[in-house]
Amino acid sequence: MDLLTLLTALSERLGDLNTALLIGILTGGLFGFAAQRSAFCLRSAAVELARGRPGPRMAIWLMAVGAAVLSAQAARMAGLFDTDTAQLMNFAGSWSGAVIGGLIFGVGMVLARGCSGRLLVLAGSGNLRCVMAGLVFALVAQFTIGGFLAPVRRVVNGLAMTEGGRNMDLLAHFGGGPVPGMVIGGAVLLAAFGLAARAGTGWKAGIFALIAGAAVSVGWVLTYAQSQVSFEPLGVVSATFAAPSATVVMSLMTAQFALDFSLGLIPGVFLGAFLGALVGGELRLEGYHSVSQMLRSLTGGALMGFGGVLAGGCAIGAGVTGVSIFVGPLMLATFCFFIGAWVADRIVDHKAAAAHEPVRVQR
Repeated sequence: MDLLTLLTALSERLGDLNTALLIGILTGGLFGFAAQRSAFCLRSAAVELARGRPGPRMAIWLMAVGAAVLSAQAARMAGLFDTDTAQLMNFAGSWSGAVIGGLIFGVGMVLARGCSGRLLVLAGSGNLRCVMAGLVFALVAQFTIGGFLAPVRRVVNGLAMTEGGRNMDLLAHFGGGPVPGMVIGGAVLLAAFGLAARAGTGWKAGIFALIAGAAVSVGWVLTYAQSQVSFEPLGVVSATFAAPSATVVMSLMTAQFALDFSLGLIPGVFLGAFLGALVGGELRLEGYHSVSQMLRSLTGGALMGFGGVLAGGCAIGAGVTGVSIFVGPLMLATFCFFIGAWVADRIVDHKAAAAHEPVRVQR
């Protein structure tokens, strides 16, 4: 039974929207489990780079990104996915939002001691600090999408938009296709493997990092396939946390659940991370140790919620999913995540950086 036949059968039995929900749970669960086992975190990678000592955390991030790029472009070549249909491509992107939002997000993830994806994964592992920071992240994201911060978003994003009412596909812009994309993905993986060997990154963590990146392509392929057989106008999407987190929180507050991929993604990541922590013996409740730690964490969550929406994506939505299909503004936003993290680390955590302390991954 091929994929289209399977999805057709599922849609006929469960309905299109319930099938999309299950695809979201599957994609999120795979990503959450793999991200928990690999300790994937953009913030940790950015801080390593900011301190001039790229090591195991940077290697893990590069492996996930390389795997996402290579697998997504391979899926394009095999006809399993068409980037032109991706929802990320079908609206105007914002260069100004990428820069301003990216810088704000980068500062926020240093303050929160974890990127948005890491917060959700750690929440599933029992970290109550990340539950609270994640809730603030989701609420501020909603305020920025459709609340009192929405006018600010419109002004910032409107300063410099992509042309033609669509986002920019950098591969297509420079006359490339899936083959150059696969070459770039392969090159990133080679660099990651070299760094991992030098830094002593464990092979198990490396494998799970590859799976975390490939999970993004699982989302692309499955939502694209369902869009071919569905009667409902379903988007071709994959992992991103800013808007879906806001959607889940609003759904819980209003008890109005619009079944779709996004609604399944966030619980899927949470459950996958829970299983990963259970398997690894890392499931434990943790809370705040001081008021200052709480204020720093919540402020970081708020900045990530605001910056992630301005940028058009979070550490996963822009830094992995957007990069996997070469969305121009999201690649710029990812670069700005690193710049914002560098600035924040220099200002806030400069003592640790000066002392050459190792970058700690929040668990």
